[in-house]
Amino acid sequence: MAKRRRKRKALPTEPVTVTIESLSHDGRGIARVEGKTLFVDGALPGEELECTYSFVGSRYSEAQASKVLTASPERVEPHCAKANVCGGCNLQHMSSSQQIISKQQTLCEQFAHFGGIESPPLIEPLLGEVWAYRRKARLGVRYVPKKGGVLVGFREKRNSFITDIDECPVLDKRVGELITPLRQLLAGLEAKASIPQIEVSLGDINGALVFRHLEPLSDEDKLCLSEFGATHQLWIYLQAAGPDSVHRIYPDEQNDYLSYEFPELSLQMLFHPMDFTQVNASINQTMVKRALDYLELKEGDRVLDLFCGLGNFTLPIAKHCNEVIGVEGSDAMVKRGEMNASHNGINNARFFSADLTKDFREQDWSKGGFDKVLLDPPRSGALEVVKNISLLGPQRIVYVSCNPATLARDAGELCRLGYTLLNTGVMDMFPHTAHVESIAVFEK
Repeated sequence: MAKRRRKRKALPTEPVTVTIESLSHDGRGIARVEGKTLFVDGALPGEELECTYSFVGSRYSEAQASKVLTASPERVEPHCAKANVCGGCNLQHMSSSQQIISKQQTLCEQFAHFGGIESPPLIEPLLGEVWAYRRKARLGVRYVPKKGGVLVGFREKRNSFITDIDECPVLDKRVGELITPLRQLLAGLEAKASIPQIEVSLGDINGALVFRHLEPLSDEDKLCLSEFGATHQLWIYLQAAGPDSVHRIYPDEQNDYLSYEFPELSLQMLFHPMDFTQVNASINQTMVKRALDYLELKEGDRVLDLFCGLGNFTLPIAKHCNEVIGVEGSDAMVKRGEMNASHNGINNARFFSADLTKDFREQDWSKGGFDKVLLDPPRSGALEVVKNISLLGPQRIVYVSCNPATLARDAGELCRLGYTLLNTGVMDMFPHTAHVESIAVFEK
């Protein structure tokens, strides 16, 4: 007999007035109502406001700010009219300067909580463009006749609906100002109901849109997509299944790679639209420069770059040392790193594939010792690497992180192994979001 689905608890219909005590690590205000925690979207610490419930649970509830009664001095008017709904940003109502302060506080709290490191030595935050900065994105698409046709945008906060937008101020203008034309394009396709998403990938000069489609496209639809690409100077790709099915339909030429440059280093990095690249070009430029400065590279150094991707740090490092080894879990990225080394005439960089979440002590690339190590792991961190760091023997480690909790955990382990945390700080890779990108330097 099938289990009966539990009834969802009815939401209170009347707004509730609360005072916001603090900010959660995901950017929501925290209040207390009848002894229970209430997370409030669109709220700032110190504010008194009315909010409406969106979820009621036994341990906590959630709500959306509906009327600000006493505003924080850090409250600003959101740049986007849909900022309170769209899940692409959640801090547009907070001043940019306060966003950085909040991210620094999060970093310090995580160091204390997960690493046992109180008052870590903070450096100046790394800042860049705060609007039209985003070069990588996954846009949702949905055919909704009741809302006038096709919606294109980020998903709404905490649900699967697509936000009804006409433009996006955080996306690079080459795509952010094309939301309405994209909607019109898709609304005119025969397959408008079977395209669920668009991957956005932009380089310094060229950019690409990858259209995921669940059913085969007609020649007429393909022609419409190609004409859109020609009109707006964008490469057009189709994806019918997994990543291997991605192929370009416009323009019809052999070169399949976008690119970005490090002008000061005379480096051009090639990448496929489905490759991982940093979303914020201005921050990436200064982030790599800062990492090079912190590594204090010398001509005779042997350096290890772990989780190296397509060589974003590896090749700049190669310009300043004797040898650099890049290690990445993806065979495709290893090949991309090798391709970029060859493209830039670099012969002192070697790339290897390995699962860095597992014991690597028998891997050939780990032998011989290293003077410096750079780590740029995924959100899960680099605990297995850190536990075996003595095998590598570096005197200096630069750790680039997209998750302050795992950075703090790994920092605590490094300190127990005899390393000193010299400094750490945030890098504002994702303005107007609660995402915290950071960098830390360790020395032994």
